[in-house]
Amino acid sequence: MEFISEALSLYCEHHSEAESVLLQELNRETHLKVLSPRMLSGHLQGRFLSFISQLKQPKYILEIGTYTGYSALCLAEGLQEEGILITIDPNEETNAVAKRYFDKSAHKNKIHLMQGQAGEIIPQLKQDFDIVFIDADKRNYPLYFDLVIDKVKKGGIIIVDNVLWSGKVLQNENEMDTDTKIIHAFNDKVNTDVRVKTLLLPVRDGLLLLIKN
Repeated sequence: MEFISEALSLYCEHHSEAESVLLQELNRETHLKVLSPRMLSGHLQGRFLSFISQLKQPKYILEIGTYTGYSALCLAEGLQEEGILITIDPNEETNAVAKRYFDKSAHKNKIHLMQGQAGEIIPQLKQDFDIVFIDADKRNYPLYFDLVIDKVKKGGIIIVDNVLWSGKVLQNENEMDTDTKIIHAFNDKVNTDVRVKTLLLPVRDGLLLLIKN
C-alpha cells in the first residue's frame, strides 16, 4: 500500500533538503547491489530523521537495525560535537557496506557499529539515550522497546519504523499474518504505556514517535 502517490512523494522530496553526495552514493549502491533495497530509509525519511536529530541535538543515539547505514548517517547529522551514535545489526554483509560509508563521513568518529543481536547487546549499554531509532526485525519490536525504555532520558525520543506494515494493520485480526499481529499488538502496547506520549505518522510505511515522560 502506498499512502501517497509516487508523484506526490517526489514533490515532497523536491521541496525538502537535498541528500548529500555521500547519501546519494549510498542510496544508489544499495539499490544496485544489496538485497531488499526497500529497507533503506531513503531521501524523505532520512531528512525527517536528520531534522529530528538536529532539533534534539542529542549526545547519545541508539539505532537498532543498521542495514547499509543510511539512517545512521542522517541521524548523526544532529549529534553534539562529542556525541556518539551506536548502531546494532547482526548482518555482516550489510554492515560492511555501512562501515565503508561511515568511514567516508564527517561523522565517522561518532558512529559506533556493533555487530550482533540487539537483544544481547542493549542490556550491556551504559548510556542514557536522547534518541532511539528502531528499524529491525519486527517480531522483536516489543522486546526492543522494553529493553530501551529505561535507557531513554526524560524527554527523549523513540522512533519506530514500519508500524503500518503496508497497511496490513487495518486487516481483521483473524486475517493478519504473524508479523502483522505483532506490529498491531506493539502499536496498542505503546499507545497505552503511561511512560510515553505517542504520535503515529503515515510517512512511508509508518513512523511511530514516542516521547519519554
